[in-house]
Amino acid sequence: MNSSKHTELANHAWSVADLLRGDYKQSDYGKVILPFTVLRRLECVLAPTREKVAEIAEQHKDSGIDPDRFLRRASGHSFYNRSRLTLKKIAEDPQSAAMNLQVYVGAFSDNAQGVLERFEFAQQIKRLDSAGLLYKVIGKFTDLDLRPEVVPNHNMGYIFEELIRRFAEQSNETAGEHFTPREVIQLMVRLLVAPDGDALQLPGAVRTVLDPACGTGGMLSAMDDLITEFNKDATVEVYGQELNPESWAICRSDLMIKGQDPENIAFGNSFSDDGHARKTFDYMLANPPFGVEWKKVKDEVEHEHKALGDAGRFGAGLPRINDGSLLFLQHMISKMKPVDVNGGGGSRLAIVFNGSPLFTGAAGSGESEIRRWILENDWLEGIVALPDQLFYNTGISTYFWILTNRKSPDHKGKVVLLDARDQWQKMRKSLGDKRKQLGSDHIATVVKLYGEALAVAGNTEHPLYGKVKVFRNEDFGYQRITVERPLKLRFEVTEETLAALEASKPIQKLPQAATLADAFKSLMGASWGTKQEAWLALKDAVVQAGGTWPIGAPFNKALRDVVGVRDPQGEVQLVKAQPEPDAELRDYENVPLSEDIEEYLEREVHPHVPDAWIDDSKTKVGYEVPFTRHFYVYEAPRPLVQIDADLKALEAEIQGLLGEVTE
Repeated sequence: MNSSKHTELANHAWSVADLLRGDYKQSDYGKVILPFTVLRRLECVLAPTREKVAEIAEQHKDSGIDPDRFLRRASGHSFYNRSRLTLKKIAEDPQSAAMNLQVYVGAFSDNAQGVLERFEFAQQIKRLDSAGLLYKVIGKFTDLDLRPEVVPNHNMGYIFEELIRRFAEQSNETAGEHFTPREVIQLMVRLLVAPDGDALQLPGAVRTVLDPACGTGGMLSAMDDLITEFNKDATVEVYGQELNPESWAICRSDLMIKGQDPENIAFGNSFSDDGHARKTFDYMLANPPFGVEWKKVKDEVEHEHKALGDAGRFGAGLPRINDGSLLFLQHMISKMKPVDVNGGGGSRLAIVFNGSPLFTGAAGSGESEIRRWILENDWLEGIVALPDQLFYNTGISTYFWILTNRKSPDHKGKVVLLDARDQWQKMRKSLGDKRKQLGSDHIATVVKLYGEALAVAGNTEHPLYGKVKVFRNEDFGYQRITVERPLKLRFEVTEETLAALEASKPIQKLPQAATLADAFKSLMGASWGTKQEAWLALKDAVVQAGGTWPIGAPFNKALRDVVGVRDPQGEVQLVKAQPEPDAELRDYENVPLSEDIEEYLEREVHPHVPDAWIDDSKTKVGYEVPFTRHFYVYEAPRPLVQIDADLKALEAEIQGLLGEVTE
């Protein structure tokens, strides 16, 4: 089935909007169209066995035996409908449409009813009936041919995604929160599975897959298809969790139709209500929403972080509240299978991020500590930079992070960075922010390049040598050092000094504050090179004015703030016989983890400021992945002669246009 056929079927379903206009707001169209599309799909799938199921249901009506397993077997699916009603029959009786539709929906198995309940379908039936639209809407969907032989499961996903995209546009929601472009998924799953190709072809292969932000289930379907492409006899068990009720319902119905267990798709927030607690998986993949805050689950996440520590999911650290991306990654890492003594077991996972998780957060921050935890455990296998304008809801650059706890021997201790930003083709028609797409050739090129990354990075003659770089884990680490310089002061009494004296709260609280002010006025214009000289002169002036010299550290500090003036040639101030650092001259440097910080200080700092030192108590270790910096290629500016020529040509063109206007 080609893309025009997908669009044609989606247009047919969306044409119901013409009936809804006036009685429904545009933003509510999807609340009718999506559940009716799901209902029609379920009906078409069950059509061949409808009569058989109805007969068995009738036979067991008063038997006192639960016929569920008999009905499932008769339907050939994990769901069924006991009624002989169809949407067509219901549409033919407008007066009883609401009652018959409710009976029809109620005749579905519990798992199918649960899907429709998430759409709040009963409310929509009542609302449509009140508006006199129900039988008309039903009639529209009876003409929609969604039989599996006409629309295979894989293609049905495209139709649902197109409908959701339109629904999101109408309601100003973000379509990209619900699904990922299929060609992006294809690249993602191939990068994830490619190293395991031989193992997947073994007889009796069984693999489990998790997407903790599964949307409509596109990634799970793609993983199922790819693994069975390697081995048609492989068993693939897919699991997911989704917060959006419409997306959850579509994903669950898709699994029911494919014969997967729909109970594997949990509903709710993965952070506060983990639907797959204590489970581990062979493969995990996700495209969590970019830059979405986790304030709603803040209490639950922080409690797990503090109470369980490393025994929980979020022991490594917590990112800033306005972006939960790295929480998803920690959640997934917690579900990796352990590696056994023979090197078996383990997991691979891939996740889509924007650029923020690469570098956001200074040393010691939650984000940096999460990156540190990942790299020091040698889990990060590679990062792939994707073209911009690839997703429906954002035009910014995105990245695949690929992690595993069973790296091959040649990858241990290393991270692959692959620049695939030029692997794209322009779309004939934009969809939201999506203006570019990956062609099959691009996907093949990136997968091959990733698989051969170590060899390509070591071969300067390779045509794509500049697109791959390999680093050691520790190359992304750095020490955040605090460089201090001594506080140097001279001491003087000026008009500014007297004004500062009057503004100093510690001094003004003293009973002899007025005496101090009079004494200081007598020293107007005086200046001293050392604190000792200044204090002696000030003390003598206060005594001569009939006052007493205050004692105590608060007074001395306040007085120094009043009469002390920063001076590069001034006296170094000491605290416990050690130079006092000047907070205004304090500086910070990031030193590579592999470098000795004292050697760095001697080489980079002391030639400029010989009296600087490092405060070791403030040194922190941080990790970041400056992807763009590693692939930066300097482009020399154009020659000035060429720029001047262009400017003159533009001036001449402007003069010509102005001349035409004035004629």
